[in-house]
Amino acid sequence: MNMSVSAQLAKHSREVFFGGNWTCSNLKDNLADVTWQQATTQVHDINTIATLVYHMSYYVSGVLKVLQGDPLSARDTESFSHPPITSQADWEDLLARVWADAGAFAALIEQLPEHKLWENFTDEKYGIYYRNIHGIIEHTHYHLGQIAVVKKILQQTTE
Repeated sequence: MNMSVSAQLAKHSREVFFGGNWTCSNLKDNLADVTWQQATTQVHDINTIATLVYHMSYYVSGVLKVLQGDPLSARDTESFSHPPITSQADWEDLLARVWADAGAFAALIEQLPEHKLWENFTDEKYGIYYRNIHGIIEHTHYHLGQIAVVKKILQQTTE
């Protein structure tokens, strides 16, 4: 099967969020049994799981808005500033937004004409669309690894 670059990027994006990648690790499965208390528990000086999830989602949401035709409004300085999570409902609301945005993000990537991938992303200083989309996938894998480690530490301390 010969897939376009856009389709491949969309596939990789879906896989890191929802599964099916060759690492056999994805965000949804890793977070499936995480409670809001675990998500908000600080381990050493590492960001909490909730903060990491929000941080990853912040960039997906920012680029998603651009793919939907809006101007880029995401700012690095705001990428760790999530609303308080004080209940399971708050945690589940955050996760629902993450899954919805991740699905919409992949769908819009898949629809991108391939020539668009090689154009500047909103401004030349940000590089091309491909770089930004691929960067989000890499960024998600990076923080997914952190989440897996924090989760393992939390599970060991509660045993």
